[in-house]
This record gives sequence, structure tokens and C-alpha cells, in this order.
Amino acid sequence: MANLFLNRTGRTMFYCTLCVYLYGDLSIYSAAVAKSVMDVICSTVPNTTSVNDWEQVPCFNVSSVEHGVYTRLDVYRVALLTFVAVMGPFVFFNVQKTKYLQLLTSLMRWLAFSIMISMAIYLLIGKGPQGHPPAFDFTGMPTLFGACVYSFMCHHSLPGLISPIRGKNHIGLHLALDYALISIFYLLLAFTGAFAFAQLSDLYTLNFVPTDNENILLEIVEYFLALFPVFTLSTSFPIIAITLRNNLQSLCLDTSRLESYNFLLRKLLFPVITVVPPLLLTYYLEDISVLIEFTGSYAGTGIQYLMPTFLVVSARRHCIGLLGLGVENKYKSPFANAAWAIFVLLWSFMCIVLVSVHIFEKKYVDFN
Repeated sequence: MANLFLNRTGRTMFYCTLCVYLYGDLSIYSAAVAKSVMDVICSTVPNTTSVNDWEQVPCFNVSSVEHGVYTRLDVYRVALLTFVAVMGPFVFFNVQKTKYLQLLTSLMRWLAFSIMISMAIYLLIGKGPQGHPPAFDFTGMPTLFGACVYSFMCHHSLPGLISPIRGKNHIGLHLALDYALISIFYLLLAFTGAFAFAQLSDLYTLNFVPTDNENILLEIVEYFLALFPVFTLSTSFPIIAITLRNNLQSLCLDTSRLESYNFLLRKLLFPVITVVPPLLLTYYLEDISVLIEFTGSYAGTGIQYLMPTFLVVSARRHCIGLLGLGVENKYKSPFANAAWAIFVLLWSFMCIVLVSVHIFEKKYVDFN
């Protein structure tokens, strides 16, 4: 679509935005997997322990960090390097026919969501509300915005949902039911978790870290939830890495004569620059919330709001030039008015300003 409807500058902006977003995705996935493995291996610590304290906190129950004792940060980095060493080489190849892999991942996600919601409800019934979140906290808006941008990946399935439908007269109803189901799951996860736990981890599954439990079945469930990001994100990592590699090639090379370029350039350089930057970033920056905030707020704004708006406006102009003004599309969007495009651009600008102010305020407080 970018090649069809955007000029050279627009295509460059599109690929740059997409590449930054995918770099953020790989960084978040790597950090989430490594942190999940670390929390399963190491002894349980209070949720109030910040990322900055990992270097001082021993992995196992000892009184202090002594010579030869591994800290949580050490285990995190070993898990990170192991994960990238295992999953990174896939970027040198192409992954096709992922039907059964996607089915398995979807099944595990449905199972994990159902278990987390059920366990949170069980805790609420048994112990009562442990968390007391405020009705509204304006300072949480930037983080909410970053998380909401990540929730839009539900839209990735739209082509797969729409294409098989033969009669599209009721397509709006079908999509409305689908997104109503998605919203119900999001709300159930959010509200049950917010009240069931006094302190929430930045990665929600880490609230179910395994404990010494006499019930074997419950302990298995806790291990499954704690390692849930490892299972699901490990299957997504190679696909996203290959997508990023292809987009970097499209940004830097002429894809119409890709085979004419040097073999080392195509098969070695681009895979390496795909995997190494996220590895270096997450090796020294372990805070997942910061990664989500930056990726979701800046690159996510471009992916979710700016580039789709430019594509839609350019595509409408292109179609009017081809079909003329007299042709009416009975399937046209209810948001066909140009005012909606202007509204989305203004909303994007407001969100970027809001997030930027929050980040600078946070840095100023930390500095002082």
C-alpha cells in the first residue's frame, strides 16, 4: 500500500516508523522472556523491588551479594543472551507455513488468559480486594496510551478475518462481535488484576510466580503462567525479526534487484543489524515499562495513527482519480469524511505531547 499510494518521502517515513516499532517489539519480547526466566529461577522477592536494585539483590536466598554469588541482574542477562542465541539465528532464514504454530500459540493464549482471570477472581473471593487503585490518575495516561497502542495488534488479524467472509453485507456486525469479545477479555484481565493484587508487576504474568505450594496442580499452573511469555513470545520473535529484516532491506536497498547485491550484505549484514541492537538495548535497559512507553508512544503513534491516516487520504485521492467522483461505494467507511483524518492527526499530536511531558517530568524527578 505504501508503494501504491505514497511518494518516495512517504515510503521512507513509513519504513522508518515500522522499523523503529519492530525494534521496540524485539526489545520488549527479549526483556519479557529474560525477566520471566529470571523470576522462575531466582527466589521470590517483593514486587516493590525496582529494576535498579537487581544488581544488589542475590538470585538465591543469601544475606548479601558476596563474591561468586549471582545477582538477579546476572541471571537476567544470561537468560537474555541464551534466548537471543537460540532464537536469533532464525532471522537468517524465512519462516513459512506457520498455521499450526499460530494455532498452538492462540490456544496457549486463550488458556493463559482464562487461568489468570479465574485465579484473580478466586483471590478476590478468598481474600477480598488487595489493591485499591484510584478512580482516575492523570499521571498514568502516558503509560495507558503506550499500553493501548500495543493492544491494537488485535487489528493485525483483520485481513485474515475479512478475507474468508463471502457475503460482506454484515461485515460490520461480525467485526463488532469480534472486538466486543476482545474488549471483554481486556477488561476482565485489567479489573480482576487491579483489585486482586496489592502491587502489580510491569509484566502481569509475573504476579503468578511459583511459590512453595502443596497443591501440585496449582504449582504446575503457576509455572505455566510464569513461563507463558517464554512460550508465546519465542514463537513470535523469529517472525517479527524476519519482518524487520525485510523492511530494513526495503528501506536501504532496491528490492526489484535484490539478488544483485553482495551476498554478505543481504544474508549477513541485515540479519545482524536486526538482532544486535535489541540485544544491546535490553542488556543494559531491563525496565519493560520504559520500553513499552517509548515504543508504544512514539513509534506506535506512527504505526497506529499517522501512517494509516496518510495511506487512507492518499488512497482516496488515487481512487477518485481512477474511478471519478460519480462512483459510490456502498461499503465505504462511516469515517469517510476528511474531518476524521484531521481529528486523528490532532489526537496523535496531543498524545505525543502528553507522553513527552510525562517522560521529561519523570527524568527530572529521578535526577533530583
